[in-house]
Amino acid sequence: MPNCYQLIANLIVGVLPTVTAVLSLSKAKVSKINVILSFTFNCCVAVNTVSQLSININQPLTTFFEVFADLMYLCGLYDAKMISIEGLTVEFGGFTLLDGLSFVVNNKDRIALVGKNGAGKSTLLKILARMQAPTSGVVSIPKDTTIGYLPQQMQLSDKHTVREEAERAFEQIHLMEEEINRINTELAERTDYESEAFQKLIDRVTLLSEQFQMMGGTNYHAELERTLMGLGFTRDDFERPTSEFSGGWRMRIELAKLLLQRPDVLLLDEPTNHLDIESIQWLETFIATRANAVILVSHDRAFIDNTTIRTVEIELGKIYDYKVKYSDYVELRKERREQQQRAYENQQKKLADTEAFIERFRYKATKAVQVQSRIKQLEKIERIEVDDVDSSALRLKFPPAPRSGSYPVITENLTKRYGDHLVFSGATFTIHRGDKVAFVGKNGEGKSTLVKCIMDEIDYQGTLTLGHNVKIGYFAQNQAQLLDENRTVFETIDYVAVGDVRTKIRDILGAFMFGGEASDKKVKVLSGGERSRLAMIRLLLEPVNLLILDEPTNHLDMRSKDVLKDALRDFDGTIIVVSHDREFLDGLVDKVYEFGNKQVKEHLGGIYEFLERKKIENLQELERKTTANMVSESTSQTIDTSSTSKLSYEEQKERSRVQRRLEKAITDSEQKIARLEKQIAESEARLATPEGASDTALYIEYEAAKKELSQTMDQWTEQTIELEEFGKD
Repeated sequence: MPNCYQLIANLIVGVLPTVTAVLSLSKAKVSKINVILSFTFNCCVAVNTVSQLSININQPLTTFFEVFADLMYLCGLYDAKMISIEGLTVEFGGFTLLDGLSFVVNNKDRIALVGKNGAGKSTLLKILARMQAPTSGVVSIPKDTTIGYLPQQMQLSDKHTVREEAERAFEQIHLMEEEINRINTELAERTDYESEAFQKLIDRVTLLSEQFQMMGGTNYHAELERTLMGLGFTRDDFERPTSEFSGGWRMRIELAKLLLQRPDVLLLDEPTNHLDIESIQWLETFIATRANAVILVSHDRAFIDNTTIRTVEIELGKIYDYKVKYSDYVELRKERREQQQRAYENQQKKLADTEAFIERFRYKATKAVQVQSRIKQLEKIERIEVDDVDSSALRLKFPPAPRSGSYPVITENLTKRYGDHLVFSGATFTIHRGDKVAFVGKNGEGKSTLVKCIMDEIDYQGTLTLGHNVKIGYFAQNQAQLLDENRTVFETIDYVAVGDVRTKIRDILGAFMFGGEASDKKVKVLSGGERSRLAMIRLLLEPVNLLILDEPTNHLDMRSKDVLKDALRDFDGTIIVVSHDREFLDGLVDKVYEFGNKQVKEHLGGIYEFLERKKIENLQELERKTTANMVSESTSQTIDTSSTSKLSYEEQKERSRVQRRLEKAITDSEQKIARLEKQIAESEARLATPEGASDTALYIEYEAAKKELSQTMDQWTEQTIELEEFGKD
């Protein structure tokens, strides 16, 4: 095998001078490539010896180029360009949305596409997905590059079960399997074994079989189940028709299909809008460890900070590209503008002084030479320009809240069922005047259902009491979608406004960035964020003292989210927020209600305190649940003899032991995953240095850690499923 690698290395060395001449590579770069070639050869020989890497050592050519490409990429010599955008312009009527954009998307890029609502983010994604053509400019995508696109809204199929719909991601595998079976059948029937046609069929089926195995043709079912469960589905959901699920859950199925296809470039437009916190965290891990190039639009700051390493902002038709995550970009962008402003002001002062000198001595013969010299200096000076800044911003202040009773919401043994399906039971809590609380938990656990109970939109069992003089302002999760698309922005608000507030509609629209001609836009041409802003205006039409906001940040841009958060902080009434946006909830709420296991639990403190406490208490909660179940079972059973009692006790003891073992295994796996992720990040940083690039042992260790991480994540998923199934028994 080492001889094969040597032949490949010698072949590349032989053609390197020609490649160097064609690409005009520098001597330093050629020297680095030669070092990497040598290192690649040593790596492949070592791999053949220790067999630690997750690559096929029976295919030396594939192995060699996989290692070589990885090292070229890590050393900055190979960017694996996926998409190239040059001079891209988009115009609507006389308005220029995108103006001459140029940038490149490379392999393994994790790009956050940010900007205010209506800046053109979704339009750019549609162009990259080949669903829309630009007015001018060039978008170059290699022929064999696959693009996966998840839009904000899409037409969803209702004809299959969840599993069947997700399996459509593997249509290519199914077609390949059918062709393999067809060729095998033909080979079995033919007798011309020595003919050229027979040999071609053998070559074809061999190639297809190899591709079939590489694409996971025999084990894709396990990957499908892991992905669906990571996005919040249970095994019981797999055989349910998709028509039984809400639009948000069906969007999760589309996201699962997209992730399972493993496209070269993944385009995600607001992927977290339909996910709960646990599913978002799973998606963060998937993008970090399994995705190729990713471009995503999201207004969840914590999510994009955890998933992206490059930020591209669209502002006033231009782009600003920084090779850092979003939170670092915000600081760098601020520093750059401050530096530009200082340089601009200094230059303006110098220009003013020079112009004053010219004006003062223009007509004096003794100063003619100096004046002409200064004029030439002015003509040569390159003027400093400060980046244009979009100064339009949402201005939001809620009217003073009328005083309500001390306890706006009191529930006691509140229970909600839909037929035989129990959503939650025994919910007992009190929300005090001035409280700012969050409802969190997996989708489908009853957060929005409890809100509807408070709004008296649905019936329930138990007691729910609203306090004295409670006036509710309600922002529904789908409120932006309920707007009449044929009305203008002004007509939408004028239709629901009553009394004196109708005289202030223009002022309110201006505060929500719908001033001037924007108020005459039809609702159907507004972006998702603009629709959300329009729907939120209803909250300002009359004073309220209990705000109930169901996913208020969906589609809102970063700036609008910050303004809304500040306004809610200053609001002197009571607030209930249903949200999965951790950054938005941080510093806003002082109490968290967790929905899960058919219960509603109260947690004092902010959202990150709750998440940290939940990690710590997971094991204890499971143990308490097991103990409660055992007590319940023991009291409900009729014990006939002492031997039966003893047997029941032994069974319970065994179940408790098995559960503790499973819980410990999950905890160990989570700790191992955290350790491996840290180790991989450190290895990547070291491999990017000249010293690390020549360290064979380090590369072997790096690949081994990646393989171990993948195996451990699969193991963690299986352990979690086993614990869930054990709890149902």
